[in-house]
Order: sequence, then structure tokens, then C-alpha cells
Amino acid sequence: MNRKIWLTSFIVITVLLLAYFVFPSSKSEVSEITTKVIKGPFEVLVFASGQLEAQNSENISLPANLRDRETRIYEYKITDLVEEGSVIDSGDYVATLDQKAVEEVLNTANEELEQAFNGFEDAKMDSNLNLSNFRDQITNAKEQVEEMQIILDESKFESPAIIRKAEMDLDKAKRKLGQEIKGYELKERQAMSKVERQKIELRRKESRVKKLDDVYNSLIITAPKDGMVIYGKDRMREKIKVGSTVYSYMPMIATLPDLTSMLSVTYVNEIDISKLEKGQKVTLGIDAIPEKQMEGEIVSVANIGQPMPKSDAKVFEVKVRVFGDVSDLKPSMTTSNIIQTANYQDTLYIPAEAVFENDSLQYVYLEKNGLVKQVVELGDQNENHILINKGLEENDIVLLTEPINADELKLEGLEIYEEIKVRNAKEEEEALKAVEEDKKKEFNLQKKKSGNSSGGMIIIG
Repeated sequence: MNRKIWLTSFIVITVLLLAYFVFPSSKSEVSEITTKVIKGPFEVLVFASGQLEAQNSENISLPANLRDRETRIYEYKITDLVEEGSVIDSGDYVATLDQKAVEEVLNTANEELEQAFNGFEDAKMDSNLNLSNFRDQITNAKEQVEEMQIILDESKFESPAIIRKAEMDLDKAKRKLGQEIKGYELKERQAMSKVERQKIELRRKESRVKKLDDVYNSLIITAPKDGMVIYGKDRMREKIKVGSTVYSYMPMIATLPDLTSMLSVTYVNEIDISKLEKGQKVTLGIDAIPEKQMEGEIVSVANIGQPMPKSDAKVFEVKVRVFGDVSDLKPSMTTSNIIQTANYQDTLYIPAEAVFENDSLQYVYLEKNGLVKQVVELGDQNENHILINKGLEENDIVLLTEPINADELKLEGLEIYEEIKVRNAKEEEEALKAVEEDKKKEFNLQKKKSGNSSGGMIIIG
């Protein structure tokens, strides 16, 4: 039994050793997948899903009096909203805004108005009381002058000293009367100013209460014209609904779209946005109508990106005008947009995975009397393929996978790399020159402005 087990083990080991030495390449062989360089038409496409909306629409927004800064109410919560898609007439009900916030502000404003009214009445009473006291003092001063005048008249047969004293007393009484009159005029102006300030404050409080009353009576939102109700979007691009908040600076609640002209609004990531520009052609698929395909054109590309919800990535809004019959399209339908960013009629291209690179070179593995590393100059790129500007010819065979002896292969086409390097350096130099020219122009402009602002003054040292 042991002899049989030993013999079986010996045979197995012998077979494995023979396989190792007789077929050594079987462990290291890697099937090389190749492809040909193709010459022909080449499209660069950007794929993006979108949502239909009317090109023109009438907004249903917060009324102007709800956006008045004097009311100091900057946000309103929606407590009721007509169903989206409802067809309504001008003046029909659309939404109700929360009354509680307005009631609280209105109650506070009424209390402030009452305080302002009391302040106004107090100012008038204080004014009358103070001025009455000053009028009494003027009356007393006048009587004092009359009294001194009588004493002077009766002293005409007295000694000169007594007459002189009477004259001095009369002058003193007249001066005091004059002071009392001037003091009264000053106090009268002060009192009138105080009363006027209180009156202005009272009117301001009355105006605010009136405006808040108008706001309270304007919390029922109605349609400005006939149409189909389509909910607006908040600052997070979420649809407005019951419970949403609208703001004085973002007052839109819904829209009444013009369904004769439609847009597909899409958001493109920051990697692809540089490829897009106004006027590019778009093919649109309507997800709700799979058999329907339409043509379109980009009409606007946003200059500023916005963050995607729950993500650090940024997207840019792109609007596409839809051509053709749009009578069966509805707002909020989703679209599949294929944007043609470039179209080459006769050019060379290969699969993108056939291109390899290190820190400075881009190359392919080319079958050319053996295998070589061929430096290439690349052009535009779509999802699967990349253009070849230099380095390859039509029907050349290149590898899609890196060979096992890649480090041993000869590198050809370094002159292409040198051309690219020289061109990049020239472009960088031209860019630096342009920056310097802009700085120089800005400096001269500032210098000119500075010279004009000096008003032609000449300073002599």
C-alpha cells in the first residue's frame, strides 16, 4: 500500500517538473490584444440628462408689498398650494402663505405704534406746559419794565443819584425782558422740533402697520394670467411644495409656461463644461416618448458653477432650445441630451486605452518590424476614442495592453515630443507676454487717471 502511494506521488511530481521545463513560456505568456488605427469621421459628444421647461413663462411670485423692506419680513412659508399641472384662469387661487409670522410682526408693530402715539401726546403736553411757564416769565418781565418806568417817572424831582438808579433799574428790567423773549423763542423751536420728531415717528409706525395690514391681506396668492401651474424651484433646485419657504429675494412660487417653445435644462460637470458653447447642436431623446427624437441647440452656458446637492462636485447650467413640434411635450419631462462638441470628417483615431504615458511622454506600443514605443501627439477625445495628430498612420497596429517587456522596448518619435515641447514653451511665452501687456495697459490707465485727478497742479521743487 505504501509502495503504491509512493509510486503515485513520484509520477505526479515528475509530470509537474516536465510541464515546468518543457513549457516554461506558459507562465509568462500574456495574450496581446491589438487594434488598428482607423481613419474616418470622428465625433466628440457630451451626454447629459435634462428636464423640459418653457422658454418663456409668467412667474407667480410674492406680491411686491410682501417684499417691502419696511415690513422686515423676509421669508414666507407655503401652507397650501394648488396641484401642479392644474389649468387655471387669471385671478384663480394658487397658494396660501403662513399667517402666523405676519400676525406676530403685526402685533409688535401695533404695540410700537401705541408707544409712538403716547410719545407724541406726551411731547405736545410737555411743550405746552414748558412754553406756558416761559410765557408767564415774559409777562412778569414786562410788568417789571412797566414798574421801573413808573418809578423813573416819579423820580424826576428827586436827586440826580436817585434818578440815575431808577434809569439803571429800568435798563436792567428791559434787558431781562429781552432775554426772556429770546429764551422763549429758543424753547419754542426746541419744543416744536421735539413734537415734529415724535410726529414723524408716529407716521412711520402708522405706515408700517398699514403695510403689514396689506401684507396680512395679501397672503392668498392668485394667478396673474391663464395657464398651467408648474411649481418653481428653491435655491437647492428642489421643487416648491407645501411647507417650502419662499424669500423676498427669491420670490417665485410657480410659473405659467408658454408651451409653444420649450427648453431642456441640464447640468454639466466641470470637466466637460469647457467643451460646450452657445450654438452647438444637440440630439434629444424624450424619456416619456422613447420613439421621439428631436434636434436642439445650446442657447446658454452658465459662467458660474453651483454645487451639487450632497456633493463637493460643481455643475454648470446649460439650456438647450428644442426645435420642431413640441405640442406633445410637457414641462418637467426628462430628456437624454447628446451634445456634439466637435465633428471631424477625415481623421485618425484609436481606442483611448491604447495610449500610455509617463511624466512627460504619451506613446503607444506599435508593431513596426517588431514592437516599439511610438511617441504620439494627441488631439480631441470622446468617451471611447482619441484623435492622433502625429506619430501613426492608417491601419497601423497598436497594442491595447502593456507588453511584459515594455521597459526593454525602443522609444521612437522623440522629435514629436520636442515639437510639442517647443510649441508649449512658445504658447506659455505668448501667454506671459499677454499678461505683461495687460499689466502695462492697466498701469498706464491708472497713471492717466492719477494725472487727471491732480487737476493740472504743477509742483515746483
